[in-house]
Amino acid sequence: MSAPTVSGPDLDTAFAALGDPVRRALVARLAHGDATVGQLAEPFDLTPQAISHHVGVLRRCGLVEQRRDGTRRPCRLRVDRLASLGAWIDDQRHAWNDRLDALEQHLTGEGAAR
Repeated sequence: MSAPTVSGPDLDTAFAALGDPVRRALVARLAHGDATVGQLAEPFDLTPQAISHHVGVLRRCGLVEQRRDGTRRPCRLRVDRLASLGAWIDDQRHAWNDRLDALEQHLTGEGAAR
């Protein structure tokens, strides 16, 4: 089953969020499992408040969710949302591969005709 397609503003906000290296690192960390903001902040030379800001950006674009677990608020990567971004990238890759294949056929056909 393929991932739902993301488009328009949803796509824009997700890719804008992933444009920041800290947020990409947070997504990579969360791909290994849930973590609290404090745990996410450990490898960075950033305050927990700064990490909270980055997590908030990822939450607003739908890539991360937080839940209550007693006094903890673990963050979880929304893999379905990430998969939909990957599907969009795959669609673009396939479209460009088709265009390049057509160009190659055109050039090969033209070169053979000369």
